Amino acid sequence: MAEAVVELLERAARREAPLEELRALRLAVQAVPPAALRAHLSDDHLGALFALLSVNDREQVTACISILERLLQALDPVYVIQNLREELQKGLFHPDDSVKILTISQVGRIVENSEAVTEILNSPELLRQIINCIGGEKIAVAKEAIKSLSRIAQTQDGLEALFVSNLLSDLKNVMATSDIVRYRVYELIVEISSVSADSLNYCANSGLISELIGELTGEDVLVRATCIEMVTSLAHTPHGRQYLAQQGVIDKISNIIVGAESDPFSGFYLPGFVKFFGNLAIVDSPQQICERYPVFMEKVFEMAESHDPTMIGVAVDTLGILGSNVEGKQVLQKTRTRFQNLLNRIGHQAKNAPTELRLRCLDAISSLLYLPPEQQTEDLLRMTESWFTSLSSQPLELFRSISTQPFPDLHCGALRVFTAIANQPWAQKLMLDTPGFVEYVVDRSVEPDKASKDAKYELVKALVNSKTIAEIFGNQYYLRLRAYLREGPYYVKAVSTTAVEGAE
Repeated sequence: MAEAVVELLERAARREAPLEELRALRLAVQAVPPAALRAHLSDDHLGALFALLSVNDREQVTACISILERLLQALDPVYVIQNLREELQKGLFHPDDSVKILTISQVGRIVENSEAVTEILNSPELLRQIINCIGGEKIAVAKEAIKSLSRIAQTQDGLEALFVSNLLSDLKNVMATSDIVRYRVYELIVEISSVSADSLNYCANSGLISELIGELTGEDVLVRATCIEMVTSLAHTPHGRQYLAQQGVIDKISNIIVGAESDPFSGFYLPGFVKFFGNLAIVDSPQQICERYPVFMEKVFEMAESHDPTMIGVAVDTLGILGSNVEGKQVLQKTRTRFQNLLNRIGHQAKNAPTELRLRCLDAISSLLYLPPEQQTEDLLRMTESWFTSLSSQPLELFRSISTQPFPDLHCGALRVFTAIANQPWAQKLMLDTPGFVEYVVDRSVEPDKASKDAKYELVKALVNSKTIAEIFGNQYYLRLRAYLREGPYYVKAVSTTAVEGAE
């Protein structure tokens, strides 16, 4: 097989291979092990294939891309940059976006290699063209360029090359292409900044983070909505949060939420701003964030109490995030009756809203009600029980009715609610006291698909792993649950049949 590949490569190198042979070569190289390819490849072979990319024949270019992808993957990245630098550079100027993606993905391989990356850093023209690719029309090309530049910036030398050289001017020039391209560069800057405090300093000193924050707090409501997503990503790291706090950005976002009351266009950016605080609370301290920025909690409640499905959805998601740990649950509990009333609204939405909002409500309810075994104090168990009873006059029946509907997503969402409370003694007693509920749990026939079977299995596992289940459910039910767990999620009971002579 390797000999046949070599023969086809030789013909391609002499430009004697018609399209049919290139197609045959594309299939043949897939079957040859990388080591064998490395042993038989020469610079002439690769150079010829790159040269064939310049022909104005879409099928030929596609075949050559496929062949080169396979061959280049077999080669050491150091070899690729040392011997094919010129070809890579030409590839970045190619009018066909597929060729650009092939080239940039190779650069991505090269920058992951500690020896090869220095070769890239010594090729400013190559880096300049990768930066220009961020401004390409095709998003796939831009994404590959962002990915490669982000990898380059993971070393000190890479940061120096991008931010302490003429390449920074190139980055700023490409930003001027359009609004979309400017946001792509911001995306790259946030990605680099998230790596370390050192990376963030380079990005901050470039002035690009200040520009992003300036747009976030500017007057254009659509720009705000786009920029807040990137600033939220920046807040995922401790050094990012520290920077935002030091620059007064978190206070500015809080003030914009305060001012949103009188802004008729606040619906464009308010969901993103509220999500920002929700994410901030869960990675930091829910109590501190909610105490320092009371407008956040007030706005979440207002949104959840509104009649706008978009706002309700964001508020429900945020409550689910906030209530995913004990400190957040306690913050919500401090609002007393207001949160209890809100839970009743969420229970109503879980039953009656459009499907997407129902799913978000079910996920939030699961998050709010779950308590890890080590955190199940009497007070917290009383709290989750009171929350559950606030959802509806008959909450167990509510979720059971949702779980019997012929919509797999809703069915699994309801099962996840049962799983969230399955390790809490009050819930186990309620399940036992509800006629037919335990039979429903061990009934495999009601689960129509794999996702449902998996969700039911997680419920059974949560019950069996609870320390109180054997005592509360009693031996008979406990053993049935253990048998279910042992048999796995997809067990089908064998049915034996007896043939009767003369039967039709």
